[in-house]
Amino acid sequence: MGKNIKEIIASYNDELVAIRRKLHKEPELSWQEFKTTQFVCDYLEQLNIPYRKTEPTGVIADITGGKQGKTVALRADMDALSVYELNRELEYHSQEDGKMHACGHDAHTAMLLIAAKALNEIKDELEGEVRLIFQPAEEVATGAKEMVRQGAVESVDNVFGIHIWSQIPSHKIQCAPGPSFASADLFKVIFKGRGGHAAMPHDTVDAVMIASSFALNVQTVVSRTVNPLRPAVLTIGKMEVGTRFNVIAENAVLEGTVRCFDVETRQHIEAQIHQYAEQIAAIYGGTAEVEYNYGTQAVINDKDSAELARQVIEQSFGEESYYLDDPTMGGEDFSFYLDKVPGCFALVGCGNAEKDSQWAHHHGRFNVDEDTLKVGSELFVQYAVNFLKRNN
Repeated sequence: MGKNIKEIIASYNDELVAIRRKLHKEPELSWQEFKTTQFVCDYLEQLNIPYRKTEPTGVIADITGGKQGKTVALRADMDALSVYELNRELEYHSQEDGKMHACGHDAHTAMLLIAAKALNEIKDELEGEVRLIFQPAEEVATGAKEMVRQGAVESVDNVFGIHIWSQIPSHKIQCAPGPSFASADLFKVIFKGRGGHAAMPHDTVDAVMIASSFALNVQTVVSRTVNPLRPAVLTIGKMEVGTRFNVIAENAVLEGTVRCFDVETRQHIEAQIHQYAEQIAAIYGGTAEVEYNYGTQAVINDKDSAELARQVIEQSFGEESYYLDDPTMGGEDFSFYLDKVPGCFALVGCGNAEKDSQWAHHHGRFNVDEDTLKVGSELFVQYAVNFLKRNN
């Protein structure tokens, strides 16, 4: 069946590219993927694949095989980003100013649709059921959790996801056991001092000094309080303080993110941020309020699932295609599926400087080497077929 799958996917390659380009031209932000949802539904309807819409956006579909067996789920996300596309020379560049598929979710959706078409073509040979999850709102880390709540992984035995990845060379695929993506939390620190005239600093509590001291010193949470064998990142990405040049600021607001791979480190950093903020504010005579919000959890690939993925990759694309690299500190809400069922998450390389597809995710020039789209589609199908075959 393996060779047959490759031929089927190859025969749909032009359609695969066309779907990806259509979706790229029509990006929709998180929880606004109404046209994309309808496009997916219309496509599945043409294939006579039963589906249901989730609320407010998203689609869950099922392909029932000719033989009874277990159920494997395949997931693709659909949302775009608030990024202005700089690739204006492309015929298929975003038609929505300030919105762009700058992370490859258009590719993911296209790959899963063609995978669905291929799986539907061979469904009589399937030894079980394939669940298709077209997920909204990955970029705001709430889509997967909501899809789970709406039954996406009910009666599912295993789940598999793919992310196109520009930091990996085209046609290479990474899917190792253990950590893949870090947890991604958000925090906000609100400092309050006492404002006043810039010429009279002795009558004030300067929020600029408090915020600056915190921004510098909080980095020692990682460098001096976290076990160096446990990777962690603490980044402050936004600071708002002051109103004009001759007014000492009364308030300051900082926002940042924390990334790590284990719960203990995550909780420790949260506690340290509270302590640093409160103590530093007190030194200057001010106060601090910390808002810490848990976002996505770490994506930890199940050992058996990742081993299956490795075997599928090597058998389908050659041993040289299997790629090993360090996990990323990026966040992915695929973790919420793995909370419920075992599975794994693969990165399909699309980085190719000759095709200008080496740009970082979320950059205005991000693009995909479209020759790799068929790799992702085939990987979806091959993983599903092999999981069902080996577990029934």
